[in-house]
Amino acid sequence: MQATFSGILLKEGFTEAKARQCAAIFAENSRDGVYTHGLNRFPGFIEMIRLKLVNGDAEPTLESHNGLIEQWNGNLAPGMLNAQFCMNRAINLAKENGIGCVALRNTNHWMRGGTYGWQAVNEGCIGICFTNTIANMPPWGGTDARLGNNPLVIAVPRKEGDVVLDMAMSQYSVGKLMQYQSNNEELPLPGGYDAEGNLSTSAADIINSKRLLPVGFWKGSGLSLMLDLLVTILSQGNPTQNISNNEQEYGISQVFISIRPANNEISNQLADQIIAYTKSSGLANPDQPINYPGENTLMTRNRNLKEGIPVNENIWNKVLAM
Repeated sequence: MQATFSGILLKEGFTEAKARQCAAIFAENSRDGVYTHGLNRFPGFIEMIRLKLVNGDAEPTLESHNGLIEQWNGNLAPGMLNAQFCMNRAINLAKENGIGCVALRNTNHWMRGGTYGWQAVNEGCIGICFTNTIANMPPWGGTDARLGNNPLVIAVPRKEGDVVLDMAMSQYSVGKLMQYQSNNEELPLPGGYDAEGNLSTSAADIINSKRLLPVGFWKGSGLSLMLDLLVTILSQGNPTQNISNNEQEYGISQVFISIRPANNEISNQLADQIIAYTKSSGLANPDQPINYPGENTLMTRNRNLKEGIPVNENIWNKVLAM
């Protein structure tokens, strides 16, 4: 899979290093079971390159720094490469100073946000990152899309299994809705509204209405707004409003924070204690164990490495034909 992606990106003018780096991220996303931001998103990424909304030759540039906060311009380079670079900068700042924050403007979709949480924990650091998006969710009490589903990632290193939360501010991410729509499946729970304003389990109806349901209702709505404020103010980049003036999502804003724990051994013991206490709850369904964020990812990763990565054959064949 990685070799196939890399070969296509080379045809699109990417350098060998950048093609290999982007291909690895797409392949690893599918390996970890996030198919919506792996193989399934790759054709859309190629379309953005051909529309010249993603510039494979561009590099991020430092705009300013304020103490342990750096501000970078992504220059519309591939979003996953910009994100990887900025999280690495935050990690380096954290290793030197205990904490680092890197704000990024004028970038593109980072694909799976959890990628950069895993990047931080692999270096023994806490990682926090978030992004704004095109408007695809109404504020609580509204009917028009004015908020993004603004993914939030919080990652904590742990020897027995890193804890990595990767969540959108909508009940289902747009990628997940598209997956349900493609498979002609109903959502397990309502994920938004249809054209008549009724809560719906139809992914197609929700995508068409552009009325995704905020996670936690008014709480998700409020958190989405706060994340847009934070990324915009810290990066001095585009808010959701400006991004939404275009048909395609590009020129977005992101923030990457890394924290180095003062004592890794004690931190690990505390994390184990918290996880063990959480899992000590009785089960609502004996067949469904309690999992911490990231646990299913690790299990899926191991299974897919052993058995192979399942793919949507239509999308895989489309990629092979590129």
